[in-house]
Amino acid sequence: DGDETYENTKRVAFLEFAELPRLTPQPLELALSMRTERDAGERRDLEQRGWRIRHAREVAASPESYQSYLQQSRGEFSCAKRSCMKFQNAWVSDRTLCYLASGKPVVVQDTGPSAFLPNGEGMFRFSTPQQAVEALAAINADYPRHCCAARELAETCFDAKQVVEEILSRALNDVPAGVKA
Repeated sequence: DGDETYENTKRVAFLEFAELPRLTPQPLELALSMRTERDAGERRDLEQRGWRIRHAREVAASPESYQSYLQQSRGEFSCAKRSCMKFQNAWVSDRTLCYLASGKPVVVQDTGPSAFLPNGEGMFRFSTPQQAVEALAAINADYPRHCCAARELAETCFDAKQVVEEILSRALNDVPAGVKA
């Protein structure tokens, strides 16, 4: 549909879930890059709705501070850009992979069906605010188990060596997608 235009930012996606802190006892925090008057107004609005807001420069000024921020957090809650939702390609962000590798569970917006992405063990995929609330509650009910599952997911599905081996095996052996090489 070439006639449709939309703002393709995570900002728009997060605003659709602005009420989430009022629906869960789990504290929620956003690290945002704030530059404009509109950003300042949205920050105030999000804080009034219960979000803790940090400036992105505070938490990601260096690779070390970014790593420390992720590892000291309880996990990730994230929404996806609208294009990821439209493509329905089971997109996973590099930030999500960093959380998983740090043994932190993730609650991420569902970006389409996947043959290998789990839902409910270390990674929860949501489409509605209620699904996000339920995911946060499930993680809080057994946090250590979901931390272990998150790390295991990073190791089994996203380990660079395994991914490259799979790609090369498929390419060199002409194995169709969806078939185990």
